[in-house]
Parts: sequence; C-alpha cells; structure tokens
Amino acid sequence: MARAQTRVGGALRRLAGTKTYTRGVHLFPVGLRKRPGSGVRVIFMLMVWLGPRIAFQNKVAAELSEAGLVWLKSASPQEAMMRISLCLELAREGGSLDKLYNFAECAGLQLILGLNALHRNPDNSWNSSSSLSLLKYSAGKKYNISWELGNEPNAYRGMVGRSVNSSQLAQDYAVLRTLLQSVRYYHRAQLYGPNAGRPRKNAILLLDTFMKSAGSAVDAVTWQHYYMDGRVKKVEDFLKTRLLDTLSEQINKVFKVVNAHAPGKKVWLGGVGPAWAGGTNNLSDTYAAGFLWLNTLGMAAVQGIDVVLRHSLFDYGYTRLVDQHFSPLPDYWLSLVFKRLVGPRVLAVRVAGLQRKPRPGRVIRDKLRIYAHCTSFSNHNYVRGSITIYIINLHRSRKKIKLAGTLRNKTVHQYLLQPYGADGLHAKYIQLNGEKLLMLDNGTLPELKPVSLRAGRTVVMPPMSIGFYVIKNINAYACRR
Repeated sequence: MARAQTRVGGALRRLAGTKTYTRGVHLFPVGLRKRPGSGVRVIFMLMVWLGPRIAFQNKVAAELSEAGLVWLKSASPQEAMMRISLCLELAREGGSLDKLYNFAECAGLQLILGLNALHRNPDNSWNSSSSLSLLKYSAGKKYNISWELGNEPNAYRGMVGRSVNSSQLAQDYAVLRTLLQSVRYYHRAQLYGPNAGRPRKNAILLLDTFMKSAGSAVDAVTWQHYYMDGRVKKVEDFLKTRLLDTLSEQINKVFKVVNAHAPGKKVWLGGVGPAWAGGTNNLSDTYAAGFLWLNTLGMAAVQGIDVVLRHSLFDYGYTRLVDQHFSPLPDYWLSLVFKRLVGPRVLAVRVAGLQRKPRPGRVIRDKLRIYAHCTSFSNHNYVRGSITIYIINLHRSRKKIKLAGTLRNKTVHQYLLQPYGADGLHAKYIQLNGEKLLMLDNGTLPELKPVSLRAGRTVVMPPMSIGFYVIKNINAYACRR
C-alpha cells in the first residue's frame, strides 16, 4: 500500500468494453463482458460412506476407489445445516444408495454420483457393467442424479498403482455418455469431468487430450485446486499472497485448454481446499483458512468459473464446514454471509493505491484484496441496484478505505468477520461485528445483523480481517436487472 488510506469509487456503467475512470475505482459488470449472468455458484460436498450392500456397484466414486465414496453436492448451506440431522434419521430404510438418495432429497441437495473409473477390462478399457446396472436401478426409482467418472485421473498411478491415459479416459467418457442416452430416464442427465487434479504438466496434458476427443461429452469441465501440501504446519503459509495468486494462474491455464477445443464450455472448479490429503489439523478448519476460501470465490467469479465445489460439508478431513456435532466452523459462516449478500453478477474493481506499477522483474501481490458484485437479488433486505464489496485484509495493521465518487454519499451496511477468542487466527469460532456467531438451536441460524455506516464514513478494516460492505440504494444500472 502506498498510502494508509485507499479510495474506492467511481461511476457504474453497463457498457461493456468502455472504461471511463473517475477518482479511484470504476466498477463495471465483468460477467456481461464474458457471459450473460456469469458469476460463481458455491456448492458444498458431503462425503458419505457407502456400505457393501450395493452388490452391483463394488466401488462407487473413484477418489479412493476401494472406499466407496460418493459426492453429495449442495448449493444451500443453511438448508443442509438445518435439516441434516432430521434427514439422517429419515434415510434409514433401503439399501445404501436408497439411503443416500433419500437423505439428499430430504435435505434439498443435488446428488452428483462419481462412478468408479478403475473397474477395468483386461485391455484397460472401462468396465461399465456395474455402472449400467446402477443406472437402470436408479432410473427405476426415478432418482434425479448427475454423474461423474473418476476423480483426479492424472493421479491414479500414485494413488492405486495403475494408470488410465487421457485417450482412454476420453473413450470412457464417450461410453458413459452413450450409456446415459441408452437409459431413457437419464438420456438428458448432466455429466461432468474429467475432474483432473491441479493443472500442472501431467494434468494439463491429460485435459488437453480429453477436451480434444471428449469435450462434447461433458456438460461442464471439472478440475481441482489445492493450495498447498497437507503437511504444512504454519499459519503463516495461509497468508502468503503468492499462494493466493496460484489459483488465478491455474484458472488461466485451464481456460486456455478448454477454449482451444470447446469455446464457451462451462468450467467448474470441481474441488478446492486449503491443502490436499484432507487438509491440515487446526489450520484448515480455522479462521485462517477463510482468507484462502474467500479469495477463491472472488477470483473464480472474476475469471468466469461457473461453479465452485467445496470439500466438504462434514465428516471428512479438516476442510469440513461443520464439526462432529454439526456446529458451524468459520468457513461455514463465511460461506453463509457470502451467499446471503453476494449475487452472481461480477463488477470489476480499480483501487487507487493498489494498481501501481511494479519495478522491473517484480509482481505486486496485494495484501488488501477487494472484490465487488451486485447484491444478491434473493436478499429482500436490499433493493435491486445495491452493490456488495468484500475485502480481505492480510496486513498486520488496520487499513482505511474511502468510498469515493458515486459511492461516497450512500449508506453502507458492514458485516465484519474476525476470529473470536484468544486463539486468534487458529480460532474455530468467528464473530460478526463483535458478536460471536452460534446456532440458536439445532435447526436455527442466528440473524446476521449489519452495522450501519453513515454516508461518507471511511471503512476501517482491522488487521487480518474479512469484511462485506453493502452499498444500499445506489441504483446501479448494471445491478438493476
């Protein structure tokens, strides 16, 4: 930061391409320049163990093919939290798949079932017999399921000692698409893939060949990003700006490959977390991980990712959103505030004091990160045309942000998130505007109350904090419809 105080402001225009800047910052709808309505939807994964009772599906889901894992993906964290215990009680009848689907339907979750890609014939082609049996069984029950095949196929050799090359994987997806079309109930079912790992050399080569041969077979391209090794032990590693920026670099790599073979194809971030191998105990489930999580949502939205799939809702590793008692952890509250306030239409941000030229050979990596969206239309506390700005302050000192231009004379609602208690960044509790966030009971979320800042007041971000700021009644043209 060149100055202790940063100015944010400027005009709002819907006109794509033309950027006329005033003092500080100009906000314009990035999503309209790329794709109408482009933004990011946040979906949460629930990892559920399937028992051995599905005889025709030996190893469902290929993250750990022997374990029989299934992805359960929900776009609504509050509904999942409020109904999860009840639905677990109700979903006790029938076989393992029936229990799983009954639970998903009760909780209002979308079920995406990952089929085992490692069930192979002697020639290494995919053995689809058990999957076809599963499709027919599910169709007979009229189960509304979307599908994937495998998980991180570029890592199979290291995980299970055998490999599936990209050409074979593309053929396998073509076979699965044909199977779905052969079962009338699923002839229009959604298919996602290839769910490649972090796009380094091997994964990029796999994705390139897959897209060339089977890009038309999938409805969205999926891939995964984990910021660091699960063996990382220091909280300081969660705060490195270089680490936060790796996601942007990986998104660019993926889009370059996808657009070369299937321009306009939707891209999903099919798995994301602070660290792989289940995360890091007392780090991935603490307040510190929230910086990576919110940065992921902001970067993904700006760069055109349609869906972010989060590991996981509960029960697996240390990146879960709730603990073993279903009490929300910090990233759950962060996700809830995000979904309540942030709409899918993305606005570009230019901030005086941040967009300075780096010295030759250096890259400026900002510790004050600012993103802007139209406020969610589903939040009836705010009229259409309102704007939500969310800010990550990684500095160990407070920072002042001045809303300038057309933003200056509007009332602002502040939702400031900080760790609660003496554990600091290691805290597993979070406070909103100074009040500890807790469930009121097993099924009731607390009211998320903002603090109203008078028009013209400087926004003050405490050190190592996260803030959401809703600019009310600004009647921004880009956010009115």
